[in-house]
Amino acid sequence: MKKLTIEWRHLDIDGKTCLRCSGTGKTLNEVVAELMKDLSPHGVKIEFMETTLAETEISQSNVILFNGVALEDVLTGAKASESCCESCSCLTGKEEVYCRTVEYEGKIYEEIPEGIIYRAALKAAGIEP
Repeated sequence: MKKLTIEWRHLDIDGKTCLRCSGTGKTLNEVVAELMKDLSPHGVKIEFMETTLAETEISQSNVILFNGVALEDVLTGAKASESCCESCSCLTGKEEVYCRTVEYEGKIYEEIPEGIIYRAALKAAGIEP
C-alpha cells in the first residue's frame, strides 16, 4: 500500500492559532477524512500530522505538505505569498504580522479551500482528478 503523508503546519500561541489557519485546519480535517475513504480503493493510505509552530516560525504557518512537498509546489501554477494578518497580530501582540496565503488560478486564498487541498492530494498520490 502506498502512503501519502499530509502535514499541516500552523502557528500556536498558548493553544490558539490565527483565524486563517483555523479555517484551513477545519477544512483540512474534513478533506483528510474524505481522502481516506476515496483513496483507500486506490491502495493509498493517508497519514495526517499536525505541526505547531512558535512565533519565530510564522513564515511556515498555514503550510500543507504532501510527502514533504508544499501544496504550492505540488499544483502547477500555485504559489505562496503573504498578506497582513490581523488575527496573527492580535495573537503575537505585534502591530503588523504577515501570514502565508496561496495564490492559485488567479485567486489569493488566506484559508486554503477544500478543492485545492483535495486536488493537490490526488496529484501527490499520483492520481490525476
